Amino acid sequence: MLILLGACAPKQSTQQVAQAATVTQMRFHCDSDTIVINKLLMQGRKSGINEANALIEFYARQLLGTPYVAHTLEADKEVLTINIHELDCLTFIETLYALTRATLNGRYSWRDFAANIENVRYRGGEMGDYSSRIHYISEWIIDNHVRGNLVEITPDLPHVDYMIKNIDYMTHHTGSYRQLKNDSVMVEKIRRFELRNHRFPYLKRSWLNDKAVKAALRSGDFVSLVTKTEGLDVSHNGIIIVDEKGDPYLLDASMSGGKVMLESKPLFKYLEKSKTNIGVRVFRMMP
Repeated sequence: MLILLGACAPKQSTQQVAQAATVTQMRFHCDSDTIVINKLLMQGRKSGINEANALIEFYARQLLGTPYVAHTLEADKEVLTINIHELDCLTFIETLYALTRATLNGRYSWRDFAANIENVRYRGGEMGDYSSRIHYISEWIIDNHVRGNLVEITPDLPHVDYMIKNIDYMTHHTGSYRQLKNDSVMVEKIRRFELRNHRFPYLKRSWLNDKAVKAALRSGDFVSLVTKTEGLDVSHNGIIIVDEKGDPYLLDASMSGGKVMLESKPLFKYLEKSKTNIGVRVFRMMP
């Protein structure tokens, strides 16, 4: 479990910014964010691990117990939010990506971490306004695959299936998003990047206990839970941990559990009782 250095007192001003890496504006949760990130990166360096999936698992285990907090990226103006003390399911996997990429590149400063957060979070790797942030996993994987960050392995899994769906939940539920409630211009910007008749691969949850499927999954793979909710592609994200029996488990920033945790049931059992999650998509970091 990650041991935080001292109490985390949130910064008083949400407009406080700093110069770093490739970004012009940053917002930290508290003063010890940079200290904790540097400590994590040094732990990664000392581990001697130099393979992406193994590093992702290593860093995920350091973050066990970190509180789940939603909506940490929201602000009056888009800034690069750095918050190692509070994670949701997406900022959790972004954080794992950024820590791992910095380590693989032999870079061990919070500034390198911040640059990698910007790179994976925003379209083309560059932060602009709210619409420049990638809001749907389907576009997230397309954009990051093109830039050599991530690859989807779902199409290579045994028993893969495909779904065609409009990915447009945000513009149909503008009241649920602070930046869209009273901003018709921003709604139209978001609409431009939504996907129509989008075809994507997924593995039905009934196949997750299949021997060939389990053999294809690796600890440290990113996994997204595919939902049947209209307008959405996925509802949750985490990483896969394969146990000594070869069963995949979900390690995630859990809303119900209130923290980063390893779920107690294998992934196929975890999904059995879900009314909305019908399968998974799996991604892997590129070297």
